[in-house]
Amino acid sequence: MDRIDLFRTFARVVECASFTRAADTLGLPRSSVSAAVIDLEARVGARLLHRTTRKVSPTQDGAAFYERCLRLIADVEETEGLFRQTSVGPSGSLRIDVPGRIGRLIVAPVLPEFLDRYPQIDIELRVTDRTVNLVEESVDCVLRVGPLGDSGLIARKIGDLPLINVASPGYLAHYGTPVAPGDLAAHLAVNYASPSNGRVEDWEWIEEGEMRARQMRSRVTVNSAEAYIACCLAGLGLIQIPAYDVRRHIEAGELVEVMPYHRAEPMPMALLYPHRQHLSRRLQVFADWLDELLTRELL
Repeated sequence: MDRIDLFRTFARVVECASFTRAADTLGLPRSSVSAAVIDLEARVGARLLHRTTRKVSPTQDGAAFYERCLRLIADVEETEGLFRQTSVGPSGSLRIDVPGRIGRLIVAPVLPEFLDRYPQIDIELRVTDRTVNLVEESVDCVLRVGPLGDSGLIARKIGDLPLINVASPGYLAHYGTPVAPGDLAAHLAVNYASPSNGRVEDWEWIEEGEMRARQMRSRVTVNSAEAYIACCLAGLGLIQIPAYDVRRHIEAGELVEVMPYHRAEPMPMALLYPHRQHLSRRLQVFADWLDELLTRELL
């Protein structure tokens, strides 16, 4: 390997915390990855990684060297693409992951607009509601909705996704229309269980600047947005849902917003990248386009 490839290999091992996972994402034998790190340690004259049977982590020297590697890799990639970008524009492939309904309803219908603007970029659009490991799955960028954990990823905040309360006309004809949270005791909800941990979400609302929550009576529990909306349309209960998700149903009169002054707290949206230093020109232009699209369509 040349020196910049050694840097890339070392950086991927640090990010994956594993020689095996790093080798898988790089498409190399594990032995080659291990040999590359040993070669790099010999070149710099320092131990860069702590190695155990379960995990690999950078030493103090390794952590400092890793940050320098990222800057050097970014400088090399920018230099290599300097003239290519000005002559033919950004090029290459991007693997992007977005939540299911945002991918189907918002991104996919207008993706031709982006591809026409950047004919040298190819997109692999992954649509899933599960949590994705960007490094292990070689994903360039992921859109997350909801609170972010301490993942060590670079986050670009998009905005806060409004949530509304809705029900079908048939449900409201049978149970009446709730006006305030005190009315909820006489109503049913379609319960939503998180697909990642199975936890059933409480009914939430903001009152006097504070978050309030309660458990709702329910006869049906689902674990997907599609089923959540379908059960609401069938008159099985109230739901709390991002406004964009049911916009067409409201316009068609199939769903009705209720308790507009007692909505849940909006959900934050953010684009996540493994590292800012790795942001290629093609990823920058896609992120800018997606930010503009989501701001226009969702907020």
